[in-house]
Amino acid sequence: MKDSLANLREGYLAMLRSERGSSAHTLRAYERELAQFTAYLTKQFGERCDIRRIEHLHIRAYLAELYGHGLSKASAARALAAVRSWFKWLARMGHVPQNPAALVATPKLPKHLPRVPTIEQMNRALDSNATADEDASGWPARDAVIFELLYGCGIRNAELVGLDLKHIRWAAETLLVRGKGSKERLVPFGDAAAAAIRAYLPERGERLKAAGKQSDALLVSARVKGGGRLTTRSVGRIVKRMALAHGMAPETHPHTLRHAFGTHMLEEGADLRAIQELLGHERLSTTQRYTQLTVRQVAEVYDRTHPRAR
Repeated sequence: MKDSLANLREGYLAMLRSERGSSAHTLRAYERELAQFTAYLTKQFGERCDIRRIEHLHIRAYLAELYGHGLSKASAARALAAVRSWFKWLARMGHVPQNPAALVATPKLPKHLPRVPTIEQMNRALDSNATADEDASGWPARDAVIFELLYGCGIRNAELVGLDLKHIRWAAETLLVRGKGSKERLVPFGDAAAAAIRAYLPERGERLKAAGKQSDALLVSARVKGGGRLTTRSVGRIVKRMALAHGMAPETHPHTLRHAFGTHMLEEGADLRAIQELLGHERLSTTQRYTQLTVRQVAEVYDRTHPRAR
């Protein structure tokens, strides 16, 4: 007897949880996309839909329905990515003979380069006395660490809040960071980040002690209820508030600082593969999307290297 769509979907999600160590955010996204897709299949083929009957034309029709409901190309591309990954697993497990979603082209997305703060803006924000302004920051010492690690180390928001005290390798001046798929990497931190952490740790200890709490987390909530680890949502709010206080763009968020890390290192002459390693990207092509060459830099490279430029 063939498995139901729901069972096949849950089997795939269970694999993501157990084998790949996917984040809660990734799991929620895939669960949502696949629930919508299987609901569409049930609507088209009934409760006893045989997954082996599904062809690439059915998947294209599903994307067309998404467009009909007003979804953007980016949303349709995310839906297709989830469906494609599911069918890849189904084929590997022998539930379908091949992956029909592989024949469906990904919607072409407009290439938007994120607005990245300049090096001068970042230095001004990090060095400004406003960093210690209680109006701009609920906990200046902690929030300085947030800015220093997001920009100074280029780590993801989820990687930041996942840091424990034991992950700080003081002797080697590195952080042990757990990235996507639970892959670990060592990321160096500079003197500014080290100074920010050292200034924050005594305050952290005092607040936890006053609340009668203990925590392994490097970054804890200002309320320290239950020794609460800071959440990614809270970090997003803190970064936005601090960015506005320092005159940065209103749409600044944690990933903006990560992107600035890669872009500024590239501008200063860092090797792209070194940036790839620091950012924890599996593919170099991903790093290339996170970085951008300025017109000035391209012109300088041309003037310096092309024999007909001088």
